[in-house]
This record gives sequence, structure tokens and C-alpha cells, in this order.
Amino acid sequence: MIVQKSISLVGFFKITAHHFVWLFLMMGSIAICYDLELITFQIPWVPISVIGTAVAFYVGFKNNQSYDRMWEARKIWGGIVNESRSWASYVDGFISNTFREKNISEEDLKKIKKLLIYRQIGWLYAHRSQLLIPTTWEHINQGGHTAKFAQKNQRTYGVGLVDDETTRTELKNFLPKDEHDRLINASNTATQILNEQSLTLKSLRDDNIIDDFRHMELMNIIRSLYTLQGKNERIKKFPLPRQYANVSRYFVGIFIVLFPFSLIPSMVDLGTWGVYLSIPIAMLVGWVYVVMEIVGDYSENPFQGMANDIPMLSLCRTIEIDLLEILGEKDIPPPIKEKKGILM
Repeated sequence: MIVQKSISLVGFFKITAHHFVWLFLMMGSIAICYDLELITFQIPWVPISVIGTAVAFYVGFKNNQSYDRMWEARKIWGGIVNESRSWASYVDGFISNTFREKNISEEDLKKIKKLLIYRQIGWLYAHRSQLLIPTTWEHINQGGHTAKFAQKNQRTYGVGLVDDETTRTELKNFLPKDEHDRLINASNTATQILNEQSLTLKSLRDDNIIDDFRHMELMNIIRSLYTLQGKNERIKKFPLPRQYANVSRYFVGIFIVLFPFSLIPSMVDLGTWGVYLSIPIAMLVGWVYVVMEIVGDYSENPFQGMANDIPMLSLCRTIEIDLLEILGEKDIPPPIKEKKGILM
């Protein structure tokens, strides 16, 4: 997530500079052909204006849908934050000797609380890791220049900024070894971690460490976490429909191809300087439409490890800090800091 007040013009130019290259070659070639009278026809402004307006509406619709996907993902993670805090609070308050005839030691109660709370932290990082697994429609799997550009963005402005946090977030830090070895190769590790929580609660109920009411309250949180996990997986595994995601790119291309055949000849009457002045103007108009398309294209997938992502690692760390403090731990990890104006 970009957290700086504004995106610098220089940084934005670096990301989109390669589009200026092909726009310059295209618009320059057409302008030279008009100057040398190799091309003499002109497309009227009316159809170009209608096409440009239609394309702007279509791209705007796509961008709205992309933003909705991103904002929904952020709301889901907000729910995960709240439910995780509730889980730790309930565990801390519910796990006791209240319903037992024979008390167990405070040390044993502490171990139970630590198991349940650490397992919840492990679920957070496991869920995040699963959401970062690229799907076939994400940029990094497209091949060619698109994939290379996506890989570079991930290294420079994405998950590459937080590679130093990898060891701290490994699942083995939060699960018992036998449990980790058993669950790590599951098809959906996060799902199985929550199931382990459910089995532990059943065992606690059988031992009268919690009563039916407390058991149901804790199970309701697990159900809510399953629901939130499923919502994130829906966004991750169901792309923005391709008829909206891709067709807008074709429309933008059509408009950019037709536009100079209307703009450039209209400036021929100004002389040679008018023809060549039309090159940067045509480039700028084309660049605006390309950038509108790119913004929507890179915003539709909020879990692909780039600068536009939901700051999942930061949210996981925030929850981890809160849960460890509820548990009374002293070794608290530091919050995730923004780097290069980006919070991951």
C-alpha cells in the first residue's frame, strides 16, 4: 500500500516511461508521414470524440470495479484484525479452573493460552502466504515483458522490501513441531490450522476447562475466521471478469491508433512546427488513456505482492503484537515500517 502523501512525478515516470517510447515512435512516424504528404486523409473530430468518451466511460467502470475489489479486501482484513483480538481476549479470560473439580496449575493454563494464541498468529501468516501465491491471470505469470516488469516491481516496490521479515514469519515459530510438520504440506494449511483450534477447544471442553457457553463463543470466532478467509480466497481466486479486464485495453488501443489521424492533420495549417507540436500533444493524450488502463489493471488483484497490495504483513504484525501483549509476552517484535513510501 502506498502511504506517502503523493506519488512523485519522477517515480511515476519511471514506471510508465516505456509507454512514452512506443507512443513517441508511433506519433512521430505519423507526423512525419503527414509532413512529407505521404498521408493526406483526415478523420473528422466527431467520431474520435465519441470513441474517446465511450472508452473513458468503459475504463472508468473497470477502475471502479478494481477499487471495489481492493476496498473489500481491506474491509475483510479489518474483520480479521477484530476477530483475532477477540480470540486472544476470550482465550485469556475463558481458560481457567472455574469449572474444574481439580485445579490445574497456572503454568499449564498459560501453556494452553499460548498454544491457542500462537496458533492464531500462525494462521495469520499462513493465510497471508497462501494469498500471495500467484494465479494464472496475475501479471507475474503472463510471460514476456509483462512478467519481467511485474517481477521487478515485486523486488523493488513490493514483497522484496520485506524479505528480511521472512524468518520471523515462518509458521514453525508459532506451531508445535509435530503439528507444523503435519499441516505444512496440506492443500490449505490455514484451513487446517483453524480445524486444530476446533479440536483443541473440544479437548478443553471435555476436560471442563471451558463450559458449553464459552466453547460456543470461541467456536463462533473460528466460524467467523473461516468466513473471512473464504472471502479473501474468493477475491484471490475469482478474477475481475476478462470481458471487463481485457476488452478495455483493446478499446484504448483503438482510440490511440485513430486519434493522431484527427489531431495531426488539424495542425498542418499551422505549418511544419504545428505538425511536430502535435507529437507531444498526441503522446500526452495517449499516455493518459494508457495510465487509466494500467491503474485499473494493477488494482484488480490486491494480493499479488506489489505496491498496490493490501498491507497484509503490517496487519499481521499489528495483530501479533496485540496478541502477544495480551498473553503477557516480553519479546515483542517491532511494527512493520514503510519503505520507499510503501507499506507491505
